[in-house]
This record gives sequence, C-alpha cells and structure tokens, in this order.
Amino acid sequence: MSTKVPDVIKGSMYVVGDQIDIEQVLPSQHRGVDLSHAQMRRQLGWYALSGLSEQARGLPKGCVEFSSATRTPGQFPLVVAGKNFGCGTFREEACIALREAGVRAVIAESFDPVFYRNSFNNGHFIPCDTQRERLCTVVETGMEGELILTNTEKPTLYVSALKTSWALGSLGDIAPVLQGLYCSLIPPYKDT
Repeated sequence: MSTKVPDVIKGSMYVVGDQIDIEQVLPSQHRGVDLSHAQMRRQLGWYALSGLSEQARGLPKGCVEFSSATRTPGQFPLVVAGKNFGCGTFREEACIALREAGVRAVIAESFDPVFYRNSFNNGHFIPCDTQRERLCTVVETGMEGELILTNTEKPTLYVSALKTSWALGSLGDIAPVLQGLYCSLIPPYKDT
C-alpha cells in the first residue's frame, strides 16, 4: 500500500455551509462505539453528516443524502464547506465517520483548530483551506472536482463544470505528517 499522498484526488463534491459542528458531522447517538472493532468503525460512515437539516444536505438545493448503509463509501470524496467546519466539542468519531464514508479531503474556508489537527494527525483525511474564498457558494453538490496536490505548497481545486481552478492554502507543516499517514487515509479501514 502506498504511503504517498496522491497527486490528484478526483470525485464528486458534497457542499455544506458555515458552522458545521460536530453534532452535524456525527450526531451524539452514533458516538461511543468500540473503535477497535472494524465493523463498528465502518458503520460510523453511514451516519456522517446526518445531523444536517434537510435544507443543508448538499447545497445549493439541499435534500441530498450524504451517506447511508445502502450507499457504497466514496460517493463524495471531496467535501466543500464554509467557515468553521468541525466546531464544537471535539470527538474523534466525527473524523472517523467522514473517513469511513469515503471522504479523502475537506476543503473549507476555515476549520475549528482541534478538528483540523485531528483530521490529519490521525490520518483521517486531508484538510485544505480556501484562503477565504467562498467556494461553498460557487460549487454545487454533485459537481466533479479535482484536488491537485502535486505541489503541497500550492494545492489547487479544479472544477470541470465551471472550467475554473482555485488556489488553496499551503499544506505547509502538515504535508510531511500526511505523507507518513496517507496509507491509513484510504477508506475503509482494513480489518485487523
């Protein structure tokens, strides 16, 4: 298995707004599972982003289900968000749920600092900031995106439907951490 962060992560984008808190990422009734049990970890992915209101599920139109037991993980490998993604009381299960749902990167205007650190420290997914761009109001759920990581100092998001690219914030000091952990970023977890 490769330990190198890929040059490009391609796939459909799932768009959410501002202030997406931990309860929206993974509602509390789905937390507290035995994380050492592979099947229980996988099931967390079914509940990723299930705390969003119907109108906030897949912007701009809403009412787009993110994940479920009937859907194969990875339908939306790229999540695009507004300000302060992952705010609130941190629980690691929230990052694990996104990872188990097939998320490979979250591209947000800003992150809660604790959520941001845990997303890459534990190899769950790649967090990218938009350098204050409001991408969550420009791109739409279901559009195909390419997160280009050939230069971790200048990552880029390209959206073919809009024929537009956006420069994202440098991965900076987290790039070496991601290189060392990327083998664990490939969802779903392997049974141990």
